[in-house]
Amino acid sequence: MSPDRKAAVVIAALALAVSACASDKATGGAAPATATGGDGVKTGAGVTETTITLSLLTDLTGPYASLGKSVTQAQQMYFEQLNAAGGICGRTIETVVRDHGYDVQKAMAAYAEVAPRTAAIPQFIGSPMVTALKEKITADKILTLPNAWATSLLGSDAIQVTGTTYDVDMINAVDFLTKEKGLKSGDKIGHLYFEGDYGESALNGSKFASEKVGLELVEQKIKATDQDMTAQATAFKKAGVNAILVSVGPRQAASLVGVALASGLDVPFVGSNSAYSPLLLDTPAAPALLKDYYVATAGAPISAPLPVYEKLIKDYEAKFPGEPLDSGVASGYTQAVIIGDTLKAACAAKDLSREGIIKAHRTQTAWDGGFGGTPQDFSVYDKPASLSTYIVKPDKAAIGGSVIFKEHTISDLAKEYQVPPPA
Repeated sequence: MSPDRKAAVVIAALALAVSACASDKATGGAAPATATGGDGVKTGAGVTETTITLSLLTDLTGPYASLGKSVTQAQQMYFEQLNAAGGICGRTIETVVRDHGYDVQKAMAAYAEVAPRTAAIPQFIGSPMVTALKEKITADKILTLPNAWATSLLGSDAIQVTGTTYDVDMINAVDFLTKEKGLKSGDKIGHLYFEGDYGESALNGSKFASEKVGLELVEQKIKATDQDMTAQATAFKKAGVNAILVSVGPRQAASLVGVALASGLDVPFVGSNSAYSPLLLDTPAAPALLKDYYVATAGAPISAPLPVYEKLIKDYEAKFPGEPLDSGVASGYTQAVIIGDTLKAACAAKDLSREGIIKAHRTQTAWDGGFGGTPQDFSVYDKPASLSTYIVKPDKAAIGGSVIFKEHTISDLAKEYQVPPPA
């Protein structure tokens, strides 16, 4: 069985029991008008005298099912812990889970169902899904944290892209390859990327950095449904690339790296943060991934020696024994904490309306939460909250399957880069 087929089997096997957690409380209807409760707190859609309803719009059965499961479980655990500590403003957090299977039409239908009774959305997997709903989310004023980092998602006060965007990570990745992997002016660099917002955003970064450094960029665009990367690896080898950037899903990344190495194309690879899963280390692609594959990401891996991660690992293992501790657990938990901190700030301002929640979120100019990296500036929404990228390397012995290879840095190229204006 080829590496990509084996990886597909492993990842598909995770499609899921999490959907059984989905609540049916949100069934549509007009959003309630804002009001002031007996405690003096202004409320609105998704907020009652006793509850705050949050919606998790995820992928539990599609190409990012393993990510969706990890993100959802980590977030549900955080909100359960928050409730055990007294909730927010004396209110209990309730979560509604909807699986869109990484299908835009299903995501739009799920959003239409839950939006009228939702105060905020701590998870929305997929650039295509959030992009399709960007105008609606903005008009509805629902604070939404995408699990996606395309620049097309910038420009809305209701949508918070956390950390870097894909283009910034690829710029910092090229800087890493030139400074630490011997890439130099005149060399060729390949870039495998998905069609659509994710891939195009990453490509903007590789184009900018390649031009600045003097590299020849060799592009290979694929669809999210493509699985076998033999043709793409062959094209990169024929072109004589000296390194390859990877902005696809974990299955395609595993196929590319495995096929390339088997064919004699022994070069360093750097993937976007969505192009790796530790589950791949249990497939035939593992040796290739462990050899010279890296991931550019704004978030520290869960193996990083941070007190917040040490507690997260202990709590997650106790609640979900045997479940993988991957980047989805870390990123999902981080986003849940961001929403939790925002709701606490909104409570302190006595305004839990949708407008009040967004206002409270946008007052945070240096959010850290103890998760490492540079503080994130949430006061602006037309550029990334951070320009700082970690270089992470797969490691089978590490918790979460990866370790920090290079600490978070902002390259001079990233400082110079002008993020394309939002559409």
